[in-house]
Amino acid sequence: MMDAHLDVRVGGDFRIRFKEPGQNGEIHDVSGTYDVVETDQKLSFSWHWITTPERTSHVTVTLTPDANGTATILVLHHEQFADQAARDGHQNGWNSTLDKLETFCAKEH
Repeated sequence: MMDAHLDVRVGGDFRIRFKEPGQNGEIHDVSGTYDVVETDQKLSFSWHWITTPERTSHVTVTLTPDANGTATILVLHHEQFADQAARDGHQNGWNSTLDKLETFCAKEH
């Protein structure tokens, strides 16, 4: 991640710039607005790339405790893609990001 601005409240906005891994990593710049903020439960927000703001999509992230109360289940739902290629690209990006989050959390416990 290169830089981030997060105003996590309903109506607040965010902007994140990051570089893909690798020697020739492409720089990405994304922004959006939060429409649902439920602490420790749910985030919902618009998502658009600075280079293609007309292609807005929507993300919802929910967190629920597992049946034993020993872990948290994260569900990420990203919808309203302009086309299949956009969906596939986001799927790859989110999978990579969530894998990194899982690795980070495993180190913390």
